[in-house]
Amino acid sequence: MGPNELSVQLWRERELLEMLLFKLEEQELLLAAGRSRWIQHASREIEEVLSRLAGAGLSRTVAAAAVAEAWGVEEPATLRELIAHAPAGPWADIFGEHLRALTQVTSEIAQLREVSEQQLRTVLRATQETIAGLGIDTGEYTTRGEKASDDSARIIDTSM
Repeated sequence: MGPNELSVQLWRERELLEMLLFKLEEQELLLAAGRSRWIQHASREIEEVLSRLAGAGLSRTVAAAAVAEAWGVEEPATLRELIAHAPAGPWADIFGEHLRALTQVTSEIAQLREVSEQQLRTVLRATQETIAGLGIDTGEYTTRGEKASDDSARIIDTSM
């Protein structure tokens, strides 16, 4: 394997990260629209992309190790180290562009993930408040293993 194969692996990883970003945005839109019915499908699709990313990461690591060996770089070599030790020619620029794009999409994913987590917590809180407002017994138990005596929802048992 050479630098061309590593570049192909980096393209594949970039495409998967962009797909992950799309799926996270899709999930965010569903949450913002209150369409919780489809959240489990969006979550499953996100998990599928993450699984594919794990495989792509392994392939990239193998390709990077081959390039590092060919270029005389100590393993395990990061993409930055490969860029620094690239021979004369276009590979430093090509790998530099891959690094820039990967860094950018990863940053966008981190931001979107934080927003999605906040929205999911809000949906969970609203659901808990709705159930508590219905006056339906939630089946909660005290620290002694007895059924809770009142119908209010409890997050923390204050009688401990």
